[in-house]
Amino acid sequence: MEGLEVTVLIGLTILVGTLLAPRVRLALPLVLVILGLALGFVPQLREIQLPPETVLLLFLPVMLFWESLTTSLRSIRRDFRYILPMSTLLVVASAFAVAGVGILFGMPWETALILGAAVAPPDATAVAALGRLLPKRLFMKLKAESLTNDGTALVLYAIAISLALGGNVTPLSVTMSVLTSYVGGIAAGVVIAALGYLLLRRSSSTTVINVTLLLVPFSSFLLAEIVHASGVLAVVVAGLIVAYVSPRVTTASSRRQVAAAWPFGVFLLNGALFVLIGLEVQFVAHEISAAAIGRLVLITLAVWVSLLVVRYLFQVMNAPFQRRNTVRPSRGARARSMAVSTVAGMRGAVSLAIALSVPVASSTEGEIAGRDEIVFVTAGVILLSLLVQAPLLPAIVRWARFPVDHAEDEEYELAERTISGAALAALDDLAVEHGIGQEIRDKVRAEGYQMLEFSNARALAREQALVDAEAEALDVMLGEPDPLGGEQLGGGEQIDGGTDAGSPRLRLPDPRPGADGGTSADADGASPDGEVRTLQMLATSVDVDVMQRSPLLRHEEHTRLKLALLDRKREVLLGLRRDGTVDDLVVRRISARLDLEQVRLQGIEEYD
Repeated sequence: MEGLEVTVLIGLTILVGTLLAPRVRLALPLVLVILGLALGFVPQLREIQLPPETVLLLFLPVMLFWESLTTSLRSIRRDFRYILPMSTLLVVASAFAVAGVGILFGMPWETALILGAAVAPPDATAVAALGRLLPKRLFMKLKAESLTNDGTALVLYAIAISLALGGNVTPLSVTMSVLTSYVGGIAAGVVIAALGYLLLRRSSSTTVINVTLLLVPFSSFLLAEIVHASGVLAVVVAGLIVAYVSPRVTTASSRRQVAAAWPFGVFLLNGALFVLIGLEVQFVAHEISAAAIGRLVLITLAVWVSLLVVRYLFQVMNAPFQRRNTVRPSRGARARSMAVSTVAGMRGAVSLAIALSVPVASSTEGEIAGRDEIVFVTAGVILLSLLVQAPLLPAIVRWARFPVDHAEDEEYELAERTISGAALAALDDLAVEHGIGQEIRDKVRAEGYQMLEFSNARALAREQALVDAEAEALDVMLGEPDPLGGEQLGGGEQIDGGTDAGSPRLRLPDPRPGADGGTSADADGASPDGEVRTLQMLATSVDVDVMQRSPLLRHEEHTRLKLALLDRKREVLLGLRRDGTVDDLVVRRISARLDLEQVRLQGIEEYD
């Protein structure tokens, strides 16, 4: 098929899957894989093949960079002792366990090791797409692990390919390869992020900023490949650095554009990959003889089970080395958490790309024995991850009975109140600095106090909702209603401030003449029967004070003062992040709101 036809077909499949997923109550990646399998029954569609280098060099940098931008640095620092062994030692243990399974089923050990390297790492995109049902901290641990374990898997893959092609592999060469991969990858990411920082701080153009951000992941990957280091690690390191410095070197308009464009682009890339996984399973199944399929299905099941078992056992053995919290969870709670982490470790597009990268027949290098077997088993493991683990994950999370974590909400409310209070405290100084009149000061101060009161009220409402939920749970346990739950105020109004259809609503007074109970048409042309006529704009008014300053001048002062207060809020917010008081994700949420307010004040940047 032609490239345009394939593009339209995959786009339509993603659209159909997006429409079907909510109706059938299945995760979108699972629906897309099933649709890809269905398309694979058409022989012409089964021939659609995505070159593996396209996944590794085009799709992967973009997806990893976006996941890095939306990852919590504080979580990585806090759980580093968990993330490091899970992204290195567990990958090695999983690869050798899978190799052992392959050898038991008659695979050459080099081929079995290649298979192990392919299926060992859980995929970042699969975790991001399917793991949001998890508690925030566990989700961040899995996400950080899956961002970095691809580098370990690719090092193992390179070693296994070298062995399969008759290369000379020694302990010294393996050590140097690992060091080059990790140190070189980190260095490449730091260098490109530093160059990007220098360029970003010298530009305020939205186009220049976003083109620079788009080049960062590809440049990091390219530089790492040139020095034979881990491109995956380079992209992740560059993304984490850019995420940290971005609020200081980018503009509100560019950040809003990034927040709108990148998630949609990553969504399309993810969707295309899941559809192609389904097509690839069909292609490989039709390429292998019927006699060999039964054996390969058994190998696939054995490899999938071994990955789950090894992941759970590794967590058990790694638990004594983890940092202890102030409140130590019970043994049962730890076991349930490990079970959830095991089921959430799903394989995805990176595993398939590694398997497809296995060399085919060549006059210079030869063919790797069992390439079709590697691709079939890898695709089967991915399919089992999506068809079995993904639907089971919500049930496993409910079984684990994780306590509700309100830490992010509390940090969000704390940050909102802190930056609002700091802005109000600095209002007079900023007004003097920018030459703002008293009228505008009072107006902005009133707006600030309203925002602060709103933040306080929202925090109190959330706390009250928690208390009410606990009281309701106790009522259910005791089988008796709360005797204080139905108290009425004097006018029959419920104490509960709910917003149900039956609750009383506040009706604001209408300041127009004749609005309160009058039967004549009101001043703006609204008739008694509810018909609304055209609003008439008066050209002149005797109430206008011609001695007042120009409305344009007042608007300009108001805008300048509001922008100065937004800068002050960002400064305090970044200080809270630097001190570790609030998480990076909380800072990202609040920064998005501040950026929207700034764009509203300054207007949308126009492009030529």
